[in-house]
Amino acid sequence: MSAVDNMFESTVQPTFLPAAKAAESPSIQAIINQLSMMPHPEGGYFVETDRDTLRVPNPFLTPNNSKAADEIPSEDDLTRSASTSIFYLLTPSSPQGHFHRNKGRTVHTLHKGRGRYVLIHADEQRDATTPVRVETFVVGPNIHQGERLQWVVEGGKYKASFLLADEEGPGEPKKSEQGLLISE
Repeated sequence: MSAVDNMFESTVQPTFLPAAKAAESPSIQAIINQLSMMPHPEGGYFVETDRDTLRVPNPFLTPNNSKAADEIPSEDDLTRSASTSIFYLLTPSSPQGHFHRNKGRTVHTLHKGRGRYVLIHADEQRDATTPVRVETFVVGPNIHQGERLQWVVEGGKYKASFLLADEEGPGEPKKSEQGLLISE
Protein backbone atom coordinates (compact mmCIF):
# COMPACT_ATOMS: atom_id res chain seq x y z
CA MET A 1 0.00 0.00 0.00
CA SER A 2 1.45 3.38 -0.97
CA ALA A 3 1.63 6.49 1.20
CA VAL A 4 -1.19 7.96 -0.88
CA ASP A 5 -3.33 4.87 -0.17
CA ASN A 6 -2.60 5.16 3.56
CA MET A 7 -3.53 8.85 3.55
CA PHE A 8 -6.89 8.19 1.90
CA GLU A 9 -7.67 5.11 3.97
CA SER A 10 -7.50 7.20 7.13
CA THR A 11 -9.38 10.25 5.83
CA VAL A 12 -11.81 9.12 3.13
CA GLN A 13 -14.45 6.70 4.27
CA PRO A 14 -17.75 6.00 2.52
CA THR A 15 -20.86 7.25 4.31
CA PHE A 16 -23.16 4.85 2.49
CA LEU A 17 -22.09 1.38 1.39
CA PRO A 18 -23.48 -0.11 -1.83
CA ALA A 19 -25.99 -2.77 -0.89
CA ALA A 20 -28.41 -5.12 -2.52
CA LYS A 21 -30.88 -3.09 -4.54
CA ALA A 22 -33.26 -1.60 -1.99
CA ALA A 23 -36.29 0.54 -2.62
CA GLU A 24 -35.58 4.25 -2.73
CA SER A 25 -37.20 6.54 -0.17
CA PRO A 26 -40.42 8.23 -1.34
CA SER A 27 -38.70 11.64 -1.67
CA ILE A 28 -35.86 10.22 -3.78
CA GLN A 29 -38.23 8.08 -5.87
CA ALA A 30 -40.24 11.26 -6.56
CA ILE A 31 -37.10 12.95 -7.97
CA ILE A 32 -36.32 9.89 -10.13
CA ASN A 33 -39.91 9.83 -11.45
CA GLN A 34 -40.24 13.58 -11.97
CA LEU A 35 -37.00 13.76 -13.97
CA SER A 36 -37.65 10.44 -15.81
CA MET A 37 -34.28 9.09 -14.67
CA MET A 38 -32.95 5.59 -15.35
CA PRO A 39 -30.14 3.58 -13.74
CA HIS A 40 -26.69 4.67 -14.91
CA PRO A 41 -24.16 1.93 -15.80
CA GLU A 42 -21.56 3.57 -13.51
CA GLY A 43 -23.98 3.77 -10.55
CA GLY A 44 -26.75 6.15 -9.56
CA TYR A 45 -29.39 7.44 -11.96
CA PHE A 46 -29.33 9.80 -14.94
CA VAL A 47 -31.31 11.40 -17.70
CA GLU A 48 -29.97 13.26 -20.71
CA THR A 49 -31.44 16.77 -20.73
CA ASP A 50 -29.81 18.20 -23.85
CA ARG A 51 -27.89 17.06 -26.91
CA ASP A 52 -26.76 19.77 -29.31
CA THR A 53 -27.78 19.00 -32.87
CA LEU A 54 -24.59 20.71 -34.06
CA ARG A 55 -22.08 18.01 -35.00
CA VAL A 56 -18.37 18.83 -34.75
CA PRO A 57 -15.32 16.86 -35.88
CA ASN A 58 -14.47 14.19 -33.32
CA PRO A 59 -11.13 15.24 -31.77
CA PHE A 60 -10.80 11.79 -30.17
CA LEU A 61 -10.94 9.77 -33.40
CA THR A 62 -7.77 7.77 -33.97
CA PRO A 63 -6.91 5.09 -36.51
CA ASN A 64 -7.21 2.53 -33.68
CA ASN A 65 -10.90 3.36 -33.04
CA SER A 66 -12.10 0.95 -35.76
CA LYS A 67 -12.86 -2.65 -34.89
CA ALA A 68 -11.24 -3.94 -38.06
CA ALA A 69 -8.36 -2.44 -40.03
CA ASP A 70 -10.49 -2.08 -43.17
CA GLU A 71 -13.61 -0.78 -41.39
CA ILE A 72 -14.69 2.73 -42.36
CA PRO A 73 -15.67 4.84 -39.32
CA SER A 74 -19.38 5.64 -39.15
CA GLU A 75 -20.71 9.21 -39.19
CA ASP A 76 -21.14 8.93 -35.41
CA ASP A 77 -17.42 8.15 -35.09
CA LEU A 78 -16.31 11.01 -37.36
CA THR A 79 -18.32 13.66 -35.53
CA ARG A 80 -19.85 14.18 -32.11
CA SER A 81 -22.42 16.50 -30.59
CA ALA A 82 -20.95 19.91 -29.75
CA SER A 83 -22.31 19.46 -26.22
CA THR A 84 -24.56 17.30 -24.07
CA SER A 85 -25.99 17.67 -20.59
CA ILE A 86 -27.36 15.21 -18.03
CA PHE A 87 -28.84 15.16 -14.56
CA TYR A 88 -27.01 12.62 -12.37
CA LEU A 89 -28.29 11.38 -9.00
CA LEU A 90 -26.62 9.29 -6.28
CA THR A 91 -28.89 7.81 -3.60
CA PRO A 92 -28.43 5.81 -0.38
CA SER A 93 -29.39 2.70 -2.39
CA SER A 94 -26.96 3.58 -5.20
CA PRO A 95 -24.36 5.75 -3.44
CA GLN A 96 -21.36 5.42 -5.73
CA GLY A 97 -20.46 6.60 -9.22
CA HIS A 98 -17.73 4.12 -10.19
CA PHE A 99 -14.41 5.26 -11.65
CA HIS A 100 -14.66 6.19 -15.30
CA ARG A 101 -13.00 8.60 -17.70
CA ASN A 102 -14.72 11.20 -19.86
CA LYS A 103 -12.90 12.06 -23.06
CA GLY A 104 -13.93 15.72 -23.02
CA ARG A 105 -13.91 18.50 -20.44
CA THR A 106 -16.98 18.31 -18.18
CA VAL A 107 -18.52 21.14 -16.14
CA HIS A 108 -20.50 19.93 -13.11
CA THR A 109 -23.11 21.92 -11.16
CA LEU A 110 -24.60 20.97 -7.80
CA HIS A 111 -28.37 21.07 -7.42
CA LYS A 112 -28.80 19.40 -4.01
CA GLY A 113 -27.11 17.11 -1.54
CA ARG A 114 -23.48 16.43 -0.72
CA GLY A 115 -20.86 14.13 -2.18
CA ARG A 116 -17.15 13.43 -2.43
CA TYR A 117 -15.35 13.36 -5.76
CA VAL A 118 -12.05 11.56 -6.30
CA LEU A 119 -10.00 12.40 -9.41
CA ILE A 120 -7.00 10.42 -10.59
CA HIS A 121 -4.74 12.46 -12.87
CA ALA A 122 -3.20 9.44 -14.64
CA ASP A 123 -2.87 11.43 -17.87
CA GLU A 124 -0.33 13.91 -16.43
CA GLN A 125 3.33 13.61 -17.41
CA ARG A 126 5.54 12.21 -14.65
CA ASP A 127 8.63 10.10 -14.24
CA ALA A 128 8.61 6.52 -13.00
CA THR A 129 9.26 7.54 -9.39
CA THR A 130 6.51 10.15 -9.11
CA PRO A 131 3.14 8.81 -7.95
CA VAL A 132 -0.01 9.62 -9.87
CA ARG A 133 -1.67 12.73 -8.48
CA VAL A 134 -4.96 12.03 -6.69
CA GLU A 135 -7.36 14.84 -5.83
CA THR A 136 -10.44 14.67 -3.61
CA PHE A 137 -12.98 17.31 -2.63
CA VAL A 138 -16.49 17.64 -1.25
CA VAL A 139 -19.36 19.11 -3.25
CA GLY A 140 -22.21 20.60 -1.30
CA PRO A 141 -23.95 23.80 -0.24
CA ASN A 142 -21.55 24.78 2.58
CA ILE A 143 -19.10 27.01 0.69
CA HIS A 144 -17.82 28.39 4.04
CA GLN A 145 -16.42 24.92 4.75
CA GLY A 146 -14.86 24.64 1.28
CA GLU A 147 -17.61 22.61 -0.36
CA ARG A 148 -17.96 23.25 -4.08
CA LEU A 149 -21.08 24.29 -5.96
CA GLN A 150 -19.46 23.91 -9.39
CA TRP A 151 -16.37 22.07 -10.58
CA VAL A 152 -14.64 21.20 -13.85
CA VAL A 153 -13.03 17.88 -14.70
CA GLU A 154 -10.73 18.02 -17.71
CA GLY A 155 -10.91 15.20 -20.24
CA GLY A 156 -8.70 12.18 -19.60
CA LYS A 157 -9.09 12.19 -15.81
CA TYR A 158 -10.52 9.22 -13.95
CA LYS A 159 -13.32 10.27 -11.61
CA ALA A 160 -15.57 8.64 -9.06
CA SER A 161 -18.24 10.11 -6.79
CA PHE A 162 -19.66 9.04 -3.44
CA LEU A 163 -22.81 10.16 -1.64
CA LEU A 164 -22.25 11.90 1.72
CA ALA A 165 -24.69 12.50 4.56
CA ASP A 166 -26.62 15.78 4.50
CA GLU A 167 -24.87 16.83 7.74
CA GLU A 168 -21.55 15.73 9.21
CA GLY A 169 -20.45 15.86 12.78
CA PRO A 170 -20.51 13.95 16.04
CA GLY A 171 -23.96 12.62 16.78
CA GLU A 172 -25.34 13.53 13.35
CA PRO A 173 -27.34 10.70 11.76
CA LYS A 174 -25.86 9.35 8.54
CA LYS A 175 -28.73 10.10 6.18
CA SER A 176 -29.34 11.75 2.86
CA GLU A 177 -32.92 12.92 2.38
CA GLN A 178 -32.69 13.66 -1.34
CA GLY A 179 -29.39 12.18 -2.51
CA LEU A 180 -26.75 14.06 -4.51
CA LEU A 181 -28.20 15.68 -7.64
CA ILE A 182 -25.87 17.36 -10.12
CA SER A 183 -25.85 18.27 -13.77
CA GLU A 184 -22.91 17.77 -16.09
